[in-house]
Amino acid sequence: MLTGLSIRNVVLIEALDLAFGRGLGVLTGETGAGKSILLDSLGLVLGDRADGGLIRAGTDEASVTATFEFAALPDALRTALADAEIAVEPGEPLIIRRRLRAEGGNAVGSRAFVNDQPVSVALLRELARSLVELHGQHDDRGLVNARGHRALLDRYARADVADVTAAWDKWRAAENALAEAEARLAAASAEQDLLVAHLAELTLLAPEVGEEAELAQQRAGMQKGERLSGDLAELQHLWSGSDSALASLRSASRRLDRIAHEHPLLTEAMEALDRAVIEASEAEDKLEKAAEALAHDPMLLDRIETRLFDLRAAGRKHGCSVDELPARMLEMRAALDQIEGGEAAIAGLTRAAQDAGLDYRAKAESLSVARAEAARRLDAVVAAELAPLKLDAARFRTAVVRLPEDRWGPQGVDAAEFLISTNPGADFAPLAKIASGGELSRFILALKVALAEEGGAATVIFDEIDRGVGGAVASAIGERLARLASNGQLLAVTHSPQVAARGTAHYLIAKSSEGTVTRTSVVQLDAEGRQEEIARMLSGAEITPEARAQAERLLEQA
Repeated sequence: MLTGLSIRNVVLIEALDLAFGRGLGVLTGETGAGKSILLDSLGLVLGDRADGGLIRAGTDEASVTATFEFAALPDALRTALADAEIAVEPGEPLIIRRRLRAEGGNAVGSRAFVNDQPVSVALLRELARSLVELHGQHDDRGLVNARGHRALLDRYARADVADVTAAWDKWRAAENALAEAEARLAAASAEQDLLVAHLAELTLLAPEVGEEAELAQQRAGMQKGERLSGDLAELQHLWSGSDSALASLRSASRRLDRIAHEHPLLTEAMEALDRAVIEASEAEDKLEKAAEALAHDPMLLDRIETRLFDLRAAGRKHGCSVDELPARMLEMRAALDQIEGGEAAIAGLTRAAQDAGLDYRAKAESLSVARAEAARRLDAVVAAELAPLKLDAARFRTAVVRLPEDRWGPQGVDAAEFLISTNPGADFAPLAKIASGGELSRFILALKVALAEEGGAATVIFDEIDRGVGGAVASAIGERLARLASNGQLLAVTHSPQVAARGTAHYLIAKSSEGTVTRTSVVQLDAEGRQEEIARMLSGAEITPEARAQAERLLEQA
C-alpha cells in the first residue's frame, strides 16, 4: 500500500510530505484548493505524461516520491521488477521517484527511479497496475478497462483457470509437435524418389573405405611400368643372349679356370672374375623381378582408372570424400526408414493432438458454465447495490460471449465484459461509454463491493465519487467505501460530510496566499479538526453550532 508521498515544487505545492495508513483515508477541502494537484503528482510516479506546466512557477525542477510497503509483493509486481533486474528484499519498501526539469520553452525533461535505480516511464506504467487503482471523472483504467473483466469474473467464480491454461498449453504443444513431424515427413517424402535413386546408384557402385588409396597406388605402379618398359626391355636384351656382357664374363671365367693354377695372379684374377659373375647374375635376377613388378596390363589399368573416376565422381556428387560414401549410404537408408515409419508416428501424434484438444474443450466448457453462473450471481448482487447509490433506474449485465475458435486461448473460449444501461429502455453499453463521471464512479463502487475484489491494486483511489449526491446516497457511498477499505487501503477525495465521517484518517487540503505567492498544503486532522472540517462541509463558510453538532453525530455513527 501507499505509505508516503513527498512532493516538491509541483504547481502550488512547494514542499509536502504525507504519510498514509490502512483503511479509508479521506481528502477534503474547498473547491480549487488543489486536490487535483495531489492526484496529478501521484500520477507522475505512476507513469503519466510529464507536463512542464506541473513545475512550480519560479523553479526549474519538480519531483514526486511515493513509498509503497507490502507484507508480500504481489506476483505481477515481483515479475515486473525481476524483469527490470530490480531486487526488492522481503520487508523492504518500494520507492518510486519521478523528477521533472524545465528545458526551455514548453520542453520538459523527465527521469524516473525505482529504489534509486534509473528506469523507464513505461516500467512505471506497468508497475502502476499493481500499485494504484484510480477511479475518477475520466477513468480509463481499473474496472473500466474491459480487458480485465474476464479475470475479475473468474476470481468471483473461483474458477480453476489454471487447469484450462495447462490443458491449452498441452494442446498447443501436441499440435506443434504434429505440425513439425508432418513438415519433416513432407520434406523427406519430397526427396524420397531422389534418395531411392541415389542409394541404388551407390549400392551398384559398392564403394569401400580405403579403396580409393589402394586403386591409386596400383594405378601409379602400372603407369610407372608403362613408362619404363622400353628401358627394361633394352636392359634385358643387353643382359641376356649369347653376345651379352654376362655371357662374355662367364666364357672368360671358364677359360681362366683352365689356366688359373699356372700362376698365383691368375688365381686371384679367377676369383675376382667369379665375384663379378655372381654380382652380374644377381643384377640379372633383379632386372627380371623388376620387369615382372612393373609389368602392366593396359586393360587392367583402364579398368582401375575407370573405377577411380566413378568413385570420385560419386564423392563430388554427394559432397563428401570417397571414403565417406559408405556412411552416406547408411544415412540414406536411415532417411528412407524414417519415411516409412513416419506415417505411423504421424498417426500417433494426430491421436495425441485430438485427445488434448478434446480435453481442452471439455475443461473450457466447464469454465464457460462456471462463468455464466457467476455472471448471473454477480448481476444480481450488483443490482442490489444500485438503488442505495441512486442508480435504481440503471441495469447491470455481465456479458459472457463465446469466441470464434481462432481466438480461443489459455483463458478459455469466452470473452467477458461488464455492461450497463443507465436509463429505462436504453441499450446496454460498456462501462467506459457512460457520460456521467459521478454515475461511473458509483457503478464502479457497486461493482467493487459486489466483487469484494482480491488481488487488485494495493491502493484504490476514488476521486469525487459523491459528486452530485447527498443525504442517504452519500451515506450509502461512505458505508461502502469503509467496507471496501476494511481489509486494505482506500483513499477518497470527497465533498460529502457523510463520506468524510467514515474515514479512518482525514486529510485537509487548503490553499493560502502571501502576497503574490500561492501555496497548497495538506495536513492530517486530529479528532477536533475532523469535527470542524465536517461541520464546514455541512454549513459552508460560516460554521454554526448546529453544523458542529451534526458533524459530531456523523462521526459517532461512522
